[in-house]
Amino acid sequence: MDVTKAQLGLGHSFSRSKCAQDVNRQDKPITQTIALIEQMDKDLNTFAMRLKEWFAWHFPELTKIVNDNAIYARIVNLCDARRDNLTEDIKEELEAIVLDEEKAAQIIDAVKISMGMEINDNDALQIKKWAERVVDLSAFRETLSEFLKQRMSAVAPNLQALIGEIVGSKLIAHAGGLTNLSKYPASTIQILGAEKALFRALKTKGKTPKYGLLFNSTFIGRAGAANKGKISRYLANKCAIASRIDCFSEYPTAKIGESLRDQVEERLKFVASGSKPRKNKDAMKEVLDELKQEGLFYGDNVKKVEGGATNDANEDDTDEEMTSKKKSKKDKKDKKEKKDKSKKRKRSEVEDSDDAELKEAASIKKKSKKSK
Repeated sequence: MDVTKAQLGLGHSFSRSKCAQDVNRQDKPITQTIALIEQMDKDLNTFAMRLKEWFAWHFPELTKIVNDNAIYARIVNLCDARRDNLTEDIKEELEAIVLDEEKAAQIIDAVKISMGMEINDNDALQIKKWAERVVDLSAFRETLSEFLKQRMSAVAPNLQALIGEIVGSKLIAHAGGLTNLSKYPASTIQILGAEKALFRALKTKGKTPKYGLLFNSTFIGRAGAANKGKISRYLANKCAIASRIDCFSEYPTAKIGESLRDQVEERLKFVASGSKPRKNKDAMKEVLDELKQEGLFYGDNVKKVEGGATNDANEDDTDEEMTSKKKSKKDKKDKKEKKDKSKKRKRSEVEDSDDAELKEAASIKKKSKKSK
């Protein structure tokens, strides 16, 4: 028993130390939050449909006027599940919910000619309670999305700037963490979320999928039908770059992600109209120079060294070192060329001598044949 307890305690302490040293612990809240948001979206759609079906017996015209589920639930909550309460007295509150004067006027006019049935107080009370619950869940969903935005800006700012917090968090959650996502090649990121379709295509020898979770990005939606695959491949490439920078950089910043997003925009214009985009090398050089000016990266003549001195004082030394290195490289190159020339010369001499010997042997053979 004592041995079993000791083993159990050792296992627990080992697990605790591993969890404490987990480098991915910052992206664990992102995984849980996006999973919760997706589940809440499904539940809210179901709950809102139940509310619409229930209240439509009393006021069916409201369903045609208001399409948004959250606004519908807030209107039902405002009028206490009674259409007669939607009068001119609460028109300002109704306009604040609907955000449209014409719609508010349509709702008030529809109350006067409504074909709905009357409901008793108990039914109205239950509908109101259900509407309150749907409104609370919608508000909680908004707070979750705000929390997700904050976590993504802290953990993966470049990925967020490139494709948004929703698609970026889905990629992180599907990969199992930011570190795992950064290790994936661009081709894997492109089809993340479409594994079933990929294996089905490989098994049936059909067409492989062009995109998975990246389909939810606005870039894919804006691309033409013939160019969706090209933009998906290009976007996956940029997502791989952004995730690696987010995972391994010491100074989190969203400027590289913004530059990558601008490149994708330029690529969209290129496939649509043919306007030539910038090269990745030039775009990255611009943003890195900007970051160096802000002092976000360590580099030559950028960050101050402890004690207040800068690297600017060593500029001449570095220039001299560079010139000496260039000279040494040139000397090595010249020596190598000389060696190659000498080798070629020797080889040609040997070949010439071999040819002369062969010619002499052939002439000797001919003479011997003639004499015979």
